[in-house]
Amino acid sequence: MIKTVKYPCIGTCSRQVEIELEDGIIRRVEFTGGCHGNTQGVAALVRGMKAEDAIARLEGIDCHGKGTSCPDQLAKALKTAL
Repeated sequence: MIKTVKYPCIGTCSRQVEIELEDGIIRRVEFTGGCHGNTQGVAALVRGMKAEDAIARLEGIDCHGKGTSCPDQLAKALKTAL
């Protein structure tokens, strides 16, 4: 079963991240806003990865002292989805 989650990003240039998960595997990630090349890169790197593995790698990444980042917001969204 495919689960779709829309998560509002807080403290980053991206405004939202949309995720599709199937049995705990990331099938699709799409950021709204943010640095297009970077968010596309992050989305491509996590595609096919277990959500738990992506969370472990991305959680806590900071962007310019903001206390969060687009990858960190993706980790938060994945936690919410699980």
